Amino acid sequence: MTTVNAKRLAWGVAILGTLGATRSLHAQIDIGTWVRQATDSMPGMTMTVEACCHGGRRLIYHIVINGTETLLTVESRFDGSDAPVLMGGQPSGETMAITRVDDHHTSAVVKMNGKLFGTSKATLSADGRTLTVINDFSSSAGGQPAGKFTEVWVRK
Repeated sequence: MTTVNAKRLAWGVAILGTLGATRSLHAQIDIGTWVRQATDSMPGMTMTVEACCHGGRRLIYHIVINGTETLLTVESRFDGSDAPVLMGGQPSGETMAITRVDDHHTSAVVKMNGKLFGTSKATLSADGRTLTVINDFSSSAGGQPAGKFTEVWVRK
């Protein structure tokens, strides 16, 4: 998997983690580990969600690239402000502006070097165990093609 693919997969997942955060005021269901179901075009991935940022969340994506685990980290207040995406602790040029819509939905705007390249909409299942994220790349970023794809994450 290339670094670009890792970034693409991670931002889509980030919106999932933020969706779980919407329930944190009630049951803290978002804190913990989530596993993305693998598909033919996307390998599985793990996301750890931690409390941080004055009520926000730290999303840590564990991605294997060429046999080596890489961590992508986003710390967001879920208020729609841009939050940098760090790859291995270093800025990647990518930002996510994640907004809590309600207790089961979030949305995100994703930019690379300040230029919009995608959006995500996430839905948390009624039982709080599954996150479904619909990602839409409106333009290419880092060599990624434009288009829509869906991710399904299950709480571990």
